[in-house]
Amino acid sequence: MESVGEALIRPGQLLTDRSALSHAARWTQAVAEADGVCTIRLSPGVDPCELALELRAQGHRASPNHVFAGQPLFFGGPASRPFPTDPIMFRPGRSRSPVTIGLLDTGVAGHPWWDGAPWYTDLGREAADATEGAQAGHGTFIAGLLMRAAPGAGLRVARVLDGEGLGDEAGIARALFRLRERPVQVVNLSFGGHTFDDKPPTILTDALGCLPDTVAVACAGNTAGTRPFWPAALPGVIGVGAADATQEHRAPFSSHGPWVDACARGEWLASTFLEAGEFAGYATWSGTSFAAALVTGAVADAARERPAREAAEQLLSGGRQIPDLGVLVPVTL
Repeated sequence: MESVGEALIRPGQLLTDRSALSHAARWTQAVAEADGVCTIRLSPGVDPCELALELRAQGHRASPNHVFAGQPLFFGGPASRPFPTDPIMFRPGRSRSPVTIGLLDTGVAGHPWWDGAPWYTDLGREAADATEGAQAGHGTFIAGLLMRAAPGAGLRVARVLDGEGLGDEAGIARALFRLRERPVQVVNLSFGGHTFDDKPPTILTDALGCLPDTVAVACAGNTAGTRPFWPAALPGVIGVGAADATQEHRAPFSSHGPWVDACARGEWLASTFLEAGEFAGYATWSGTSFAAALVTGAVADAARERPAREAAEQLLSGGRQIPDLGVLVPVTL
């Protein structure tokens, strides 16, 4: 990875659609195509940001391969790491929901809360949660929040982040393109980052656009600033910031601004976790990642009886506003 314009990118990589391949041929060493995304390995010395801008000026879809991170990456404070906690009593209800939630994250580990659940039984090894790294267990933690906020809903899990919480635009876009075969009603994206030019990430935007009936919910980031954080800042995506434990004010780590649509509690939430070291399957953690999961769950629960987009619009209309965080979605766990 390298930092360009205060954004992280994969060095020497450019993402395009097929139409741009011939126009980038003179700078290309190799091309890999999978699930609708073309990844070009550039010749040494070629700047992927400059080439992306040149191709865009010619009307092509192109982007450096941005690196995105799960949130809570934050230096210090409660959003920095999980803490062990006592077991949480929870029994999934017998009522099955027709809603399926897409969870793109670090994966999901086995846990008593969903042992035997059809959605977990169907998971392959490639969707198992990471066991090492600063964000190992991130996806498992989010899965527990989703189960409590949307009882009876199923999950469709794709591992797009590693144990450190890092993934890239290419891998995330491919996972979203694969959802076209069996679209989910809601998709949770508890990761993000900045782009080199502060404009929407091109290929990721295209991938989300191929899911017109799916409600995308993304975390606003733990930067404590107002710089647009993608994909949360994309039009049509519900960008979610974190309220504090009182649900009265912005959590100090939460990103904020006019591009944030909604918020939920993001401090000291308790949920499922790995069984490793000092953790016995449960943890408390803070971050916009988890506020986003609560909003995702609220949308999914409301979508039992109506289309997901209609449910989301109703959920976000007329509620109490927190300045620069949008509508508060109160969720009681």
